[in-house]
Amino acid sequence: MTDLPTQLRGLWLPLVTPFRDGALDEPSLRRLVRHYAGRQIDGFVLAATSGEGMTLEGDELERIVALVRAELASERRALPVCLGLSGAGTRKLMAELDRTANWPIDFYLISSPYYVRPSQRGLWQHFSLLASRAAHPIVLYNIPYRSSVNLTNDTLLRLAEHPNIAGLKDCCADRALSAELLRKRPAGFRVLTGEDADYFDALAAGADGAILLAAHVETDTFAAIRSHLQAGNRAAAEAAWREVRELTRLLFAEPSPAPAKYWLARSGLIASAEVRSPMVEVSTELAARLEQEMSRRGALRRPRRDLVA
Repeated sequence: MTDLPTQLRGLWLPLVTPFRDGALDEPSLRRLVRHYAGRQIDGFVLAATSGEGMTLEGDELERIVALVRAELASERRALPVCLGLSGAGTRKLMAELDRTANWPIDFYLISSPYYVRPSQRGLWQHFSLLASRAAHPIVLYNIPYRSSVNLTNDTLLRLAEHPNIAGLKDCCADRALSAELLRKRPAGFRVLTGEDADYFDALAAGADGAILLAAHVETDTFAAIRSHLQAGNRAAAEAAWREVRELTRLLFAEPSPAPAKYWLARSGLIASAEVRSPMVEVSTELAARLEQEMSRRGALRRPRRDLVA
């Protein structure tokens, strides 16, 4: 992609990874890419939280990237692709950066190291070393309720000075800190919210866009919210937000991405709602709620079969 910083804005889809009988479901993956390439999205994130990236084997990861790129080429849609990476050790992640350096991707999305809980100085060193090693720009992923450590704004602002750190997926779950970062960030440092339920407020506060699991559903409505805000039509944006606001909560009523996969399987976009252990399929109770909402929205397309735990 050319002029990469300008690509890191708008509505990005953290694509789920379809499985069937324990293996990567390539036909369903191709179908997903073709479908969303025709929607109003601005990029794909692969193999991150929603894509169950931590359960993927190395060859599966490479295959996913290759398939997505091939389908985008066939659809003649030059969308940027961001690859999710995670890990607790700097050296191991540097080896992953080397291994994936020649893959056809545009960005990396790298979360804070989990479990070890480094200091802010350790986090600065970790991401600085990775950014200096990476063949593609890095998007930081601050999600303390998963990683058990928070990137403070002081640390983020220092990291934003690195020429190979392009932006942030913000899941700090603290609106005051997010607003402060948006005020203080340097020009060109992109901030995309990853909190689906805060999408409208984040955009209204000045975020450059979002990486939203919920955008697998009612994609164009989520895109329209941003378009209305950019046009200065807040009333239209709020009306569109009311159409999907509760959907963002429903799709996270049980551990993600199981609810979204159930929805996609029932709508016919993927063949199975299968997730990989330790994730499990949705409960019968949540399935009933999803069925009701899908029926209301006219999204039911195929028989239910065995889609619940």
